[in-house]
Amino acid sequence: MIAIDPAAPGGPDVLVPVERPVPQPGPDDVLIQVAAAGVNRPDVLQRLGLYPMPAGTPTIMGLEVSGTIVSVGDSVTRWRPGDLVCALVAGGGYAEYCVAPGGQCLPVPAGIPLADAAGLPETWFTVWSNVMDRGHARPGETILIHGGTSGIGITALQLAREIGLTAIATCGSDEKCAAARAHGAAHAVNYRSSDFAAEALALTGGRGVDLVLDMVGGDYLPKNLVCLADDGRHVSIAFQRGPTAELNLGLVMRKRLTLTGSMLRPRPVAFKAAIAETLEGVIWPAFAAGRLAPVTDHVFPLAAAAAAHRRMEAGAHVGKIILSIS
Repeated sequence: MIAIDPAAPGGPDVLVPVERPVPQPGPDDVLIQVAAAGVNRPDVLQRLGLYPMPAGTPTIMGLEVSGTIVSVGDSVTRWRPGDLVCALVAGGGYAEYCVAPGGQCLPVPAGIPLADAAGLPETWFTVWSNVMDRGHARPGETILIHGGTSGIGITALQLAREIGLTAIATCGSDEKCAAARAHGAAHAVNYRSSDFAAEALALTGGRGVDLVLDMVGGDYLPKNLVCLADDGRHVSIAFQRGPTAELNLGLVMRKRLTLTGSMLRPRPVAFKAAIAETLEGVIWPAFAAGRLAPVTDHVFPLAAAAAAHRRMEAGAHVGKIILSIS
């Protein structure tokens, strides 16, 4: 099969098609003929050699796919060859065939093209786990979402609208602020021209937000804490501006704040399968009903994976970047 499997870390030009053996599913796995694969920020970090992979993970890149199941392991009972699925994988997505744990597969929502479905798993697993399970979001609360037009940001905005949260998004341009509002943000702040913490406080009448979903880290942390309300929760899912920050413990204590975060890739299959079950029961019906729809920025052919990564690194995208495989 054809796959993207860089021999060494480097820039986008290391993403060239190569031949690799078709993987074989284990007892609890399915083999998917891949139609499309999502491109995610961790893919860029992996390409640069900055994201250590869990033991046993394929070196072929790609964390989410959509396609047709062609074979199943002996212990798999739900799925059959011919089923259309999208799946979260620990690696191996940038290829014509990919193995996925059966529990990490979801049916492609009715009416959703396979290319769009490829961009659902990584962001929805991540956002649900962190906003709902770790952030304990409740209807009527206010959430501050950084990177409001990224794949994660758009998904968080959609979740906020679906469950009744008021969302404030931060974006890097007025055009992106408009896009964030179009996708569910009640308010959008251009962080290049405004102090997002001051704006968040003003927009909440000085009370602050109940929840911050942060993928920036570094010097954003102190500002995030300033604009959190009493008993607010801060959830970290990435640290684009660095993993360390100055922490005012007095502020944490006075406001009774909770700081948490998570990484999805190293979590066990059973954990991810439980999220899949919840998403299928709670979120997937909203796709079928038309309340939710994937937001795809651009679809590149597999051979143009380097161009897809350049677009990701440029930060010009709104929604998900996708690779079309077959």
